[in-house]
Amino acid sequence: MSAYSSVLRSPGVARIIAAQLTARFPSGMLSLGILLHVEQVHHSYGAAGLVLAGSSAGQAIAGPLTSRLMGRIGMRPVLAVTTAVCAAGILIIALAMMSVPLTILVSFITGLANPPVQPAVRTIYPKLVTSQLLTPLFSLDASAQEIIWIAGPVVITFIATQVSTVLGLVFCAAVMLGGGLWFILSPELGRVRVPRSRRRFGAVLGRPVVTISTIVGMLLIASCSAVEAGVVANFQGTGTDASTHSYESGVVLAIWSLGSLIGGFSFGHLPLGPWALARRMTLMFVGVALAGIWLNPIWMIVCLLVSGAGIAPALAAMFAMTSSSVKFSDTAEAYGWIGTGQLIGAGMGSAIAGFIIDGHGAQGAFWVSALFALLGALVAAASVRTLPDLRGRDSSPIPDTEPIQIQPS
Repeated sequence: MSAYSSVLRSPGVARIIAAQLTARFPSGMLSLGILLHVEQVHHSYGAAGLVLAGSSAGQAIAGPLTSRLMGRIGMRPVLAVTTAVCAAGILIIALAMMSVPLTILVSFITGLANPPVQPAVRTIYPKLVTSQLLTPLFSLDASAQEIIWIAGPVVITFIATQVSTVLGLVFCAAVMLGGGLWFILSPELGRVRVPRSRRRFGAVLGRPVVTISTIVGMLLIASCSAVEAGVVANFQGTGTDASTHSYESGVVLAIWSLGSLIGGFSFGHLPLGPWALARRMTLMFVGVALAGIWLNPIWMIVCLLVSGAGIAPALAAMFAMTSSSVKFSDTAEAYGWIGTGQLIGAGMGSAIAGFIIDGHGAQGAFWVSALFALLGALVAAASVRTLPDLRGRDSSPIPDTEPIQIQPS
């Protein structure tokens, strides 16, 4: 834990972590909020899954494009425009009565405008701490983001089930605008300018570590999305019990994220060998596979705690390994591609799980989740000769030939 204390004592780190967590907080609410809203309006988990898939597809397309654009016109202009457009799209979904195809279209456009907060902040991190503290910072970031997934599901299910799904989505848009403004105005965004990459768009995928992290991240998040849909469906009541059971689903998902938070702080900061990613994905697979055997709430919570313990450490491993394998000017685009993989996974997981739930019940979603997690573990295991060994070395990006421009705040 001393490494984490040193990280937080570094100037600006605590502030930028808090700002980016607030800006990204809607991520922990939006999928579940849309799932509950569309299911309530159209009475179909399949339709809700397709709407979520539309949003994920838009984000997947935009991820590397907006990330690379930050190196051309700056972080603040890109973040300001995308935040405003994305929030407007959420409000349209919440307030306008639309058919399923039209809702999918609006969701897709909203996804295209998803603010690239995550690539931006992970590009800034190497300039805020010494190289020895960079791996602990990535671990702290991956662990701290679980606050989003602990509080987010509880908040959105409470608002959506106790008040209305419309208000839940309006709340998401309001937090996105407020948190986005805080992050955009943070001094750290003005001090670091990402140099324009000299390589063609997409060339960073030629780095095997970036491709592996993109694929494994896609499978990890697909597994998570399937679990989310399965938990919601399992606790979705009817009649007078509907609100209570829906709230229980938010609590279970929050406890699952708590497992990830505990795992991240417990061993996410440890030195990374080539097998680290495979081991952490295997831990996730074991937990979700066991959870699908018996959908008793207590059994489910225990198993999801085990599963969650592998999530933040797996993400931290992907971020650190990627950082050590690319030039600084390519880091934003690299993280954009990894984000794209994760968003494709979110769409796959929610869409496939939604249709399986309609046909086979909530337990089918856990089968889907376990399959995705197993595939992620196998891909990571097959890639051990390619993944870097960071034991005894830091995860700083490869230096660019041109100097990084540090501007006054």
